[in-house]
Amino acid sequence: MKIVLDAMGGDFAPASTVAGAVLALKEYPKISRLFLTGDERALRLELEKLGCSDPRIEIVATTQVVAMEDKAIDAVRRKKDSSISRAVDLVKEGQAEAIVSAGHTGASVAATTIKLRMLEGIERPGIASFFPTEKNTCVLMDAGANVDARPEHMLQYAIMGSVLAKHFLGYANPAIGLMSIGEEDVKGSEFTKEIFKLLKASTLNFRGNIEGNDLFKNPVEIVLCDGFTGNVVLKTMEATAGAVFHWLKKELKKTPIRMAGAWLARNAFRAIRKETNPEMYGGSPLLGVNGICIIAHGSSSPLAIKNAIRVAMEFIEQGVNPRIVEALREYTRHK
Repeated sequence: MKIVLDAMGGDFAPASTVAGAVLALKEYPKISRLFLTGDERALRLELEKLGCSDPRIEIVATTQVVAMEDKAIDAVRRKKDSSISRAVDLVKEGQAEAIVSAGHTGASVAATTIKLRMLEGIERPGIASFFPTEKNTCVLMDAGANVDARPEHMLQYAIMGSVLAKHFLGYANPAIGLMSIGEEDVKGSEFTKEIFKLLKASTLNFRGNIEGNDLFKNPVEIVLCDGFTGNVVLKTMEATAGAVFHWLKKELKKTPIRMAGAWLARNAFRAIRKETNPEMYGGSPLLGVNGICIIAHGSSSPLAIKNAIRVAMEFIEQGVNPRIVEALREYTRHK
């Protein structure tokens, strides 16, 4: 497998990205080539620090970096030699099969959309993020790619999310829930009501509207919402998980008895921490583009980068994009 990593993307790049690349190469022998795009001198310095001379690494030197304050479209048009633009070029040219980036999300979405174009039948890309509930692992779609979605885009997201849940997570008939402010179909905005009608008329396994408290208590396999709502929901969940562990640690340290109890339950705490750690999920696939793009969190650690590369490998193996195209054709035939 040939994968390209935007090595200058992320809050702690290139140290974190290069270290994650080295971890991936050690763990995944299926990687035949791992391209690192970015400042050649800086990348070689990081590789030297780690004592890595793996011949599967190929550095693609670039002269520009997309800053977080850059506008997405401007970053693509004006910074053609940025690490993310060159990474996308490698996929477009057929030299790599997937892109991984922890950098500017808007630039990643814009670059892949402009250069790789969309899959047949898809109008807008969407980010699919995974999160654990009490009973399963859910797909949240869209997590921030399209904040101005139209109802027809949301239907396409539902189809893509169903393919992902079925072939990536293994659900035979994944259920879809539309994020709203009430279970009844008359609840919500005109936007959500229109989406509800489209989903109800489809052949998808549409469960109906779900509320925020259903995410963990009564989960579906796919949570459908626009990119604005999805991004807020996802970041709120991440922050809440972090706060709970902070509060728990603080309270457990207050008395010797609590500390002793915490020591006895340490393996349970570790298991929960691992289950809720976003680094273990690695990255979120950008669905709808004619290529594979995995978007990692900006603050990704080496472990998160390694797991984002793993997700890219799994996407290549599962052939998710061809399955999406076939699902859309099937839906069109039976409309």
